Amino acid sequence: MSKLLEFMRELGRDATLAAEYGKDADATMRRAGLSDEERKAMLGKDYATIKRLTGLVDGQFATNHTIIAYGR
Repeated sequence: MSKLLEFMRELGRDATLAAEYGKDADATMRRAGLSDEERKAMLGKDYATIKRLTGLVDGQFATNHTIIAYGR
């Protein structure tokens, strides 16, 4: 699994990480070890590059919304 895809999945599972990302997305991605290209794609909402970097294909995750699955 790509580091970017792992990070994106963790954003949906970890409320603390999501809050940190909301306050300073770039710093949070740097701490997670994402590359310059990965951070630029996320910050720019460059879905074509995100798909290429993660290996996702159209329809694999058919949503433009954040799905949050924090512990109860």
